[in-house]
Amino acid sequence: MTARGLDVLSLGEALVDLLPDRRGRLRDCDSFTPHSGGAPSNVAVGCARLGLRTGFAGVLGDDEFGRLLERKLLGEGIRTHLRFTKDAPTGCWFIALDENGNRSFFSPSGPGSADKLVSVDDVRQAPIADANFLHCGSSSHVRPEAREALHVALSLAREAGTQTSFDPNVRPHLWKDPRELRAMCLRAFPLCDVVKLSDEESEAALGEADPHRALSALADLGVGLACVTLGPKGAIAQRGADRFEIAAPKVEVVDTTGAGDGFVAGLLSLIAGQEAPRVRDLPRETLEAALHRACAVGSRVCTRLGAVGGPPFAQDL
Repeated sequence: MTARGLDVLSLGEALVDLLPDRRGRLRDCDSFTPHSGGAPSNVAVGCARLGLRTGFAGVLGDDEFGRLLERKLLGEGIRTHLRFTKDAPTGCWFIALDENGNRSFFSPSGPGSADKLVSVDDVRQAPIADANFLHCGSSSHVRPEAREALHVALSLAREAGTQTSFDPNVRPHLWKDPRELRAMCLRAFPLCDVVKLSDEESEAALGEADPHRALSALADLGVGLACVTLGPKGAIAQRGADRFEIAAPKVEVVDTTGAGDGFVAGLLSLIAGQEAPRVRDLPRETLEAALHRACAVGSRVCTRLGAVGGPPFAQDL
């Protein structure tokens, strides 16, 4: 692989997660603490902590929360490529946690936040060709213009020889018509080297609820490495004729927010470095080690509060 300036460029939403002072309903909480969030942003933080040269590209509101997120990303050593806009506020999400650490969301900004304004011009200006991997999600691409921006980003990556990672990280409440989400995903999957779905979202994104059949469907669409996470049961994956079943470490769950993002960061940490070959050419043992690390990192995220509270640093592993 040609030497490039970044191992991973993450594209999409950076949001403020407002975490509660107690478990239960939001209406019963008295205070909330701001943390950085947004799936592609969380992946960028996880990758940077695991030693990858990481960048993040996206759109933020030209407001206090937008500047807070910029500061937090830079503080993680992430190279930022941001556009600040006055046309929409930075997204913020209030998170409620039940007794098992499972979360629910409330957002006063919803689909009207600044990250949803990502455009074709934004992705053309992002350093996609300077990255070994481009990682994307779906939540910033609700608007038709933003869906086209996702397609252009993945197409530019393919033209540049940049490998692609896609985690839809489905948020159904953002989509007025769920068919638009599935159409966007089905257009994106054939351009992806790596796709990660959870067992809870594969039907929405792919039209296939069974995890094993979902892997086969992704492979048929041309995905190089397809992964389906199974929560505490670990994950399954397929690369060509190779199938993998990976158990997750048993942990005491505090908060499941960002667990899937941790899985992606752990996976990329072993396959996105400068010397790593393309996913389709990785030795099976290397890929299996990467999947084990993915499950380990995803599980560790669940032991801390907040999406970026749990991703480990390289020395922790």
